[in-house]
Parts: sequence; C-alpha cells; structure tokens
Amino acid sequence: MLRPVAVIFSLMSAVSAFAITPVDTSSQLIISVRDQKLMLVQNGGKVATYPVSTSMFGLGDTWGRMTTPLGCLAVEKKIGDNVPVGAVFHNRRLTGEVLQPNAPGRDPVTTRIIWLRGLEAQNAHAFQRCIYIHGTPQEKTIGRPASYGCIRMKSSDVAALYDRVPVGAVVQIIPDRLPKVAKAPPVQSSNTVATATVQPTVQPSVQPQNQVQNQDQTGATPADDSLTVDQMRMAGALAAEREKAKLALSKRL
Repeated sequence: MLRPVAVIFSLMSAVSAFAITPVDTSSQLIISVRDQKLMLVQNGGKVATYPVSTSMFGLGDTWGRMTTPLGCLAVEKKIGDNVPVGAVFHNRRLTGEVLQPNAPGRDPVTTRIIWLRGLEAQNAHAFQRCIYIHGTPQEKTIGRPASYGCIRMKSSDVAALYDRVPVGAVVQIIPDRLPKVAKAPPVQSSNTVATATVQPTVQPSVQPQNQVQNQDQTGATPADDSLTVDQMRMAGALAAEREKAKLALSKRL
C-alpha cells in the first residue's frame, strides 16, 4: 500500500538521527515488486515508468541475505556522473571496462549507482548492505526478479533516471502493484517563452557621413543639413560683407 506524504514525514522524524541527506518529497520513486516496475513521480504527477528487477531471493533486510528491502527509503548518494553507458563499477569505482547489453558471462554493476538509505526499522540496514538502483548488462532478465538484493535497470533507463532524480528523493518499495497516478503536465519549452518575450529590434537611423563626423568632433549633431537656395545666397552675402569689413579694418591699422 502506498504511504501518504504525512506518513513519510512522521517516518522522517522518527529516524532523523540516522538520515544524513535531507529528504526531498517533491521527487518520489515507487518500485513495485509485483509489477517489477519503477515509477518516477514529481510534484504529484507521473513522469516516467521503467521495468526493473528486484531480488531473486525475495524480500527483507536481514544481514547476510541478498534480499530487497521494503518500505520507505531515500536516495543517499549518486555515483557515475557522465560516465559511458555500460561502464563497469567494482566497489563503486570505475574499472575502465564498458560492456554492451547482454554481454555473456558477466553480471557487474554498470552505468550509474543510486545508493539508497532506509528510513524505517524494516530497512535500516539498506545503506550498509549497499542496496542500489543500478544498471546491469543482463538486460534480458529485466522485468522479473533476478538481482542479488538491488534494483536493476537497463543501462539506458538508469542513465535517464539518474539525471531526473535528485539526492534526497523518497523511494517506496512496495509488494503490491504500482498505484494509478496522473501524468505530470508537459513542461513548456523555454524556447517558446523566449520567443514570446523578445521585443522587436529598432534599427538606428543612418546619419549622413558629414553629420556623423560633426557629432564625433563637437559632441553635438546639427539639426538639419539641408538649406534652401535663398538661405545659401544670404549666407554668401553675409560672408562677403564680413570679408570687406576685415579688409577695411586692416587698412586703417
């Protein structure tokens, strides 16, 4: 049975002494043992569903048994940022090897590691038992119990999930079927928003070359360069009168 958020908060307070990473209730993973599926829920809406494999040895959290724990857990660590799909991990360290899906005779942890911490007494050993959500090359077994306690996924699926789920996300492993959750509304493209807010570009007016030069030299722009014929004649006459006055003054001196 799916636990409501209020119950999750009560569980968080009960085990606060053991939880290291703050729990993020905006993101939630629900893993159904019966369906062998994982659902990603964000802000109350279903984002994606993936096939998985839980333990072939059953359910539980007992030391020394390779079983999958039930109950409320949280994502404590994420390991494998930007490593190649199919990259092999040993003790959470990359070996340098990259395997293709269904590589024969190999069954290592691959691609990404999402390390879980238990939030209840029934899964308190999950972190120390190294219960992960991780990739596997044995993709032909995905969809039925086939792991040694972890939750296995196809390499491409776990890489996509890794990018979507934050550290601290709540993880519920349930024995029943996945609950029915409405799909999350589509996210509006940022390109659409940007296009809607772009203002039309106003092209600056082109000034005549002589006007631009005057502005650069004096810091002021003439109001108008165009003169009528009469204005040009009057300006010429005034200039001639000024020259005559200068000549007369120089003769007197």
